[in-house]
Amino acid sequence: MGHGGEPRRAQAYDGELGAAVALAQSGDEAAFAVAYRLVQPGLLAYVRGLVGDDAEDVMSDAWLEIARDLGRFQGDGAGFRGWTATIARHRALDHLRRQRVRPRPSMLEQDVLDLPGPQNTYDQAMEAISTEYALELVGGLPRDQAEAVLLRVVVGLDGPAAARVLGKRPGAVRTAAYRGLKRLAKQLGAESVMDEASQTLGESK
Repeated sequence: MGHGGEPRRAQAYDGELGAAVALAQSGDEAAFAVAYRLVQPGLLAYVRGLVGDDAEDVMSDAWLEIARDLGRFQGDGAGFRGWTATIARHRALDHLRRQRVRPRPSMLEQDVLDLPGPQNTYDQAMEAISTEYALELVGGLPRDQAEAVLLRVVVGLDGPAAARVLGKRPGAVRTAAYRGLKRLAKQLGAESVMDEASQTLGESK
């Protein structure tokens, strides 16, 4: 979060993800495993923000649906991340309806730091430390802000894609993400986060 690393890291793998999805649609199981590895960490963290400790079960249901409907998907790597995030969110909300509780953000755990990336370097390690601390604070945000931040920063979706997942206008999602990051920056005492947020969240109207 401190340097906007997570969305850029996720987006950097969109080419590999798109290629893996195309092969998986033709029946390549190894390629499906690659697609899973590239998107699962972010999705799991996002769903954990909605359902807490039940996230693993919810994601199991989500991946069954993703595998079942994979042949219907049309798009590139970025589109696949948005498509799977939509399915994951629907399964999470279904779970919450069954539990008859309201969606709530919760504390995020280490798996959010397992987003795929190049070999570790000192800079990445330092970024991961600040990111871990910041993500622990996401659980205290209002739900709309928490979801917007998770989709933008953890899953790595752009503004329009995050808006489609949430069923909201891009401007509303961008505002929620900005406000969430502003609260985090205040808690972290890192106003420089907002300079990065303004650039990252303002690239898509």
